[in-house]
Amino acid sequence: MPGRRILYFTAEGQSLYRGARGALELEARFPPDESGVGAFADYLRGHHGGLFSLLVDLTGEDFHEDQIPLVRGADREAVLQRRIAQRYRDTRLAAALSLGTVVAGERKNERLLLASFTNTQQITPWLDALAQAGARLAGAYSVPLLAPALAAALGVRGGRCIVVSAHRAGLRQCYVEEGRLRFGRLERTADMTPQALAMFVRSETQRLAQYLATLRVLPRESGPLQVLAIAPPGERAAFEQALNSDARLFFRTIDAAEAARAVGLASMPEDTAAEALYVHLAARKPPREQFAGQTDRRRYLVWQLQRGLVAAGAAGLAACALFAGLRWYDAAGLRERAADQSRQAQLAADQYRRITAGFPVTQTSSDNLRATVTEFRRLADRNPAPEAALLHISNVLQQYPQIELDAITWSIGKPERRDPKISAPPPASGTAPKPEPLGDTAVLVEISGRVNSTQREDYRGITTQVQRFASGLATGGFRLTGTKLPFDVASEGMLTGDISAGAADSAEAPRFTVSLARPLP
Repeated sequence: MPGRRILYFTAEGQSLYRGARGALELEARFPPDESGVGAFADYLRGHHGGLFSLLVDLTGEDFHEDQIPLVRGADREAVLQRRIAQRYRDTRLAAALSLGTVVAGERKNERLLLASFTNTQQITPWLDALAQAGARLAGAYSVPLLAPALAAALGVRGGRCIVVSAHRAGLRQCYVEEGRLRFGRLERTADMTPQALAMFVRSETQRLAQYLATLRVLPRESGPLQVLAIAPPGERAAFEQALNSDARLFFRTIDAAEAARAVGLASMPEDTAAEALYVHLAARKPPREQFAGQTDRRRYLVWQLQRGLVAAGAAGLAACALFAGLRWYDAAGLRERAADQSRQAQLAADQYRRITAGFPVTQTSSDNLRATVTEFRRLADRNPAPEAALLHISNVLQQYPQIELDAITWSIGKPERRDPKISAPPPASGTAPKPEPLGDTAVLVEISGRVNSTQREDYRGITTQVQRFASGLATGGFRLTGTKLPFDVASEGMLTGDISAGAADSAEAPRFTVSLARPLP
């Protein structure tokens, strides 16, 4: 950001300061007459397009408290301009400071402090010189407008206080309430000793407090009013001796060097008094409120807009560069992964060539080999393992604990349909569905076992139990192809088979054989 130059305007003359890196540099002084305006115009020709601010430290500054309806935007600006025009004849240098809101009846009003100068004609030639030279005027300020910032830098951010400082233009007093300016005055002083200046500060501060109480700006029962008195360098002891606190005023004396450190002012010209604090604040932390209108500040506003566009363009460029960097990083990662995949593909191809090099020489093509592998897989699918059949038998066997298996024969072959001697119960509809043909090849399972029963002479019960077991096995795609028992109970009630008295009395359990088949897919 270019260095900002501050034109400090007093009745005795004008001083041009340049603020840079916490320091003030005095560049020029101009007399308060037409020759000074001409010299200032000559100076501006060598600094075309420079950035300037105007700091006015004059007597005759007017402050007037008013109220307007609480509105926003363009309506508020229109009301403000109308109130300023009603109050002042020359509105070129006028400001409206907000003091907050107040409830008036059933509506809210905004409190305002209207401020201007009783004689603006002595300032306008200098503004015209800035406009003719094409300079950018950032703002026109008065010393009281910067008093809240100075009070905050000195540790007073709330409540009420009076900031008192000795300038080349005179003794400056500013009344600040809750961080807002309420009143300011400048009293001219002659050359005084430090003790006389301290007594003058005390008497003028008491007069100001009494005047503010008369205007009802300062409540009478508000307690002691804090006074920040900035003593000249090396005169703090004389000020503290003269400025004794009482029930109305509480004095706090601050050395000029301490105040300069508080506002961040590292160095200043030797012949500069306490006004250097305000000049530095105007260069580094100017308030939003100021006196110049948009016409005088047009070049500055255009410059701000240009800087905003440049900043937005730079931010957009940085965002695009960041996005491009991210995309480049992603592309680099993709290239690295593609190279890795290419290396892996090359390694796989080399490994395939090494493996195929060890294959025996065959008088056939790769298509024939592929067809052979496909046929091999199909044959493997058509030759299942016995685990599924054994699992099916195990699940059914858990439901019949009296049955004990002796042997299970599993094979794959051509099924031979035999009439089973044990038939499954008919379906609920009474008509059994016609089974599908088994085909040329099927899974064949032959189960041999016995029935452990305490009543072995109950041949019908044993037959029924084996029949149910065989019916349970004839599920899940399996079909019953044959059974074998040592005896059978015909429907006519006749008992046939290898039954005799000796067999009935023997300890051996009746044996049976069940044959199952399941077609291959």
